Amino acid sequence: MHIILLGPPGSGKGTQAKNIASEYGFVQLSTGDMLRAAGNSGSKLGLQLKAVMDEGKLVSDEIVIGIVQERIFQNDCAAGYMLDGFPRNLLQAKKLDTMLAGQNQQIDLVIRLCVNDEVVVRRIAGRRFHVASGRSYHVEFNPPENEGKDDLTGEALIQRADDNEDIVKSRLNIYREQTEPLVKYYEEKSILVTIEGMGTPNEIFAKIKVALAQHS
Repeated sequence: MHIILLGPPGSGKGTQAKNIASEYGFVQLSTGDMLRAAGNSGSKLGLQLKAVMDEGKLVSDEIVIGIVQERIFQNDCAAGYMLDGFPRNLLQAKKLDTMLAGQNQQIDLVIRLCVNDEVVVRRIAGRRFHVASGRSYHVEFNPPENEGKDDLTGEALIQRADDNEDIVKSRLNIYREQTEPLVKYYEEKSILVTIEGMGTPNEIFAKIKVALAQHS
């Protein structure tokens, strides 16, 4: 299956993508991760990307589409994949349909997670990371044993530059302007399922499994 996970930043797309990947074997394709990897590569394009993302701004459609196109036709994606963070506007959605049609493929299901803004801001602004390992914590929901320190190494945790409250609010506004129109686009194709994103990750995953069973 080819799935899109839709929802504002902090709606739990990453967590649910990992659940789906381990349960069904689909590859998780997070444009955020792909862009961060490119941004940390130290190349000229990478440094430009990093500057844009650190300010919470959006990377150009052209660059994102190029990175996705390179990835979705690799061999490991043949068994199915989930796109997390792409497409984020109508232009990207139409471009994706064209790319897939060229390979006799299509998107089978779009899972939309709904969460209110206040919760999103609390979820994102509280995230902390251990740089070397990628381990993640949350000051409220998943705190480290010692404040500000990684449980295994004792090294300092960081807050990503684009995870502060003001930038999160600006990302939510951008999401509403650019990504909400995709809801109608995929509704008209009859492949959109909306899931309430409040509750425990397990409760939300149970609803996702029902949606996948109905569409497989």
